[in-house]
Amino acid sequence: MKASDVGSKQAFGAFNPALAAELLVRFIREEVTKVGFERGVLGLSGGLDSAVVAHLTARALGPENTYGVLMPYRTSDPTSVSDAELVADQLGIRTILVEITPMVEAYFERFPDADRVRRGNVMARMRMLILYDLSAALRALVIGTSNKTELLVGYGTIYGDMAAAMWPLGDLYKTEVRQLAEYLGVPERIRQKPPTADLWVGQSDEGELGITYDVLDAILVELVDRRLTVEALVHNGYEEALVRRIAEMVRRSHFKRRMPLCPKISSRSIGHDFRYKRDWGS
Repeated sequence: MKASDVGSKQAFGAFNPALAAELLVRFIREEVTKVGFERGVLGLSGGLDSAVVAHLTARALGPENTYGVLMPYRTSDPTSVSDAELVADQLGIRTILVEITPMVEAYFERFPDADRVRRGNVMARMRMLILYDLSAALRALVIGTSNKTELLVGYGTIYGDMAAAMWPLGDLYKTEVRQLAEYLGVPERIRQKPPTADLWVGQSDEGELGITYDVLDAILVELVDRRLTVEALVHNGYEEALVRRIAEMVRRSHFKRRMPLCPKISSRSIGHDFRYKRDWGS
């Protein structure tokens, strides 16, 4: 069965976590090794998504070739580090602890009035800067932890947590990631904790989004996978204002899901005519 078959079944509620795990492990192994790497590095936050990616990467490349980087800020929940260490100990992967507070604070000494959104974006990008530096030092590809729900509604920082060599969870909704986590054996403590980017005290994903992942995913499946219109969802009983808000989030965040725009000036333009298979030349 192809990965596309899994995707079509996901849209109709028949997600198979065992098959998904097998496909994603193979995906990580092939995509890392075919470009000459053997190792993977990821931000290990103590949350569900990074725990699942750590499990998949350890299976694909081996624990000895999997690096989890813990990057707390001074306002981070202390359980974030302890939960990340729990996953690392469970898998036997290597960890690196980098405290980002001095780096972030040094920048905001110049902009002391910056609001928490700006601060959160800088924190996310600082963490990715660290991951890419360690990628060079360790010769390890950066494995992203964004899931399909976050990517579709733009709940992520461009060139921050959205930057990576690959998104193993990029075609799995959050509700499906939860099922996969249970199958992989992610500790229940992590599976049950409220999702959060841990960018400021009391921050939660669902609080910022203003909707639970269960409802959000149900609407996204209808809009994206089944290609139903807003009108069709309203006819089926969904609240019109909510559906339109989610559809607008998908539309407005499209710029985050594409490569930088390049105008066509020459006869062979990147992104227009100069296109090859991703593994061209391998």
